[in-house]
Amino acid sequence: MSENPKKVIVGMSGGVDSSVSAWLLQQQGYQVEGLFMKNWEEDDGEEYCTAAADLADAQAVCDKLGIELHTVNFAAEYWDNVFELFLEEYKAGRTPNPDILCNKEIKFKAFLEFAAEDLGADYIATGHYVRRADVNGKSRLLRGLDGNKDQSYFLYTLGHEQIAQSLFPVGELEKPQVRKIAEDLGLVTAKKKDSTGICFIGERKFRDFLGRYLPAQPGKIITVDGDEIGEHQGLMYHTLGQRKGLGIGGTKDGSEDPWYVVDKDVENNVLIVAQGHEHPRLMSVGLIAQQLHWVDREPFTGTLRCTVKTRYRQTDIPCTINALDDDRIEVIFDESVAAVTPGQSAVFYSGEVCLGGGIIEQRLPLTV
Repeated sequence: MSENPKKVIVGMSGGVDSSVSAWLLQQQGYQVEGLFMKNWEEDDGEEYCTAAADLADAQAVCDKLGIELHTVNFAAEYWDNVFELFLEEYKAGRTPNPDILCNKEIKFKAFLEFAAEDLGADYIATGHYVRRADVNGKSRLLRGLDGNKDQSYFLYTLGHEQIAQSLFPVGELEKPQVRKIAEDLGLVTAKKKDSTGICFIGERKFRDFLGRYLPAQPGKIITVDGDEIGEHQGLMYHTLGQRKGLGIGGTKDGSEDPWYVVDKDVENNVLIVAQGHEHPRLMSVGLIAQQLHWVDREPFTGTLRCTVKTRYRQTDIPCTINALDDDRIEVIFDESVAAVTPGQSAVFYSGEVCLGGGIIEQRLPLTV
């Protein structure tokens, strides 16, 4: 690299992926520094908030690699731009994806701006399993090389300008390789398990956590035939296709098949269930999406053949997208899909390239 290496600020989470990202960038000749983001302050003293342990791990890794670690508090931005929206969606009976919002508002907005303006960074880097390709002067978002770990689904809101300022070193590797590098380097994060749970809030009992912020409203559970068979504690605790936690067992017409959530009647606070995970009421032939984001930032018009994921880790579904006249799109699947969930994201691909996506506003049911 040149006499004046480019400066990269790595978002250090205290996990193995960001740890190895920092080392890889050092090997590539960048001037590397770390940044630990604190984004949650509501109930920090509690056992499931691992922020203090994560910061200690991030600091240990930076010390080992000989790089400076900065810390920043984005709790206000997180509350205003991620968490309140998250609660609003649940209140409306939809199931949001906080990781997508978090990437959009915190990691690739607040962090990106802070790194550039306050720390003088040329780039930021994260431990996401995605790749970037620059084509005709525009940066594209590609799936990570490790198909099992690919995280492009969570990054579809990024525009080419943000991707151009971002580096994704582990996107070219598979997870076992990343762990092996961390072990060989003797990093404390080498065997640390991957975080799950709500972005930045950590792992906790979701029902208890949500109940603190939204009053539960119990209501009826009815079958697709209209029979009342139980009571739910709040629609927000249930999502389409859910089987566990319904509190109903037993049979109907002699069938031993388990019950699944197939719909929510938000207006009447009713949870609708049916037996069997491929019940026709659970199947959709397509969806309507809104709040669209295209990586190339070009407005979508006309019709497009591509593939779609309606949830993370789903196999790509071939589909046709049709532009509607109010900045929404209609997506028609080649074959019907189970548990398409309003509030979740539909993300579109052309081969390895993530084109963008939008929020599922409504599903187009197989049966009306």
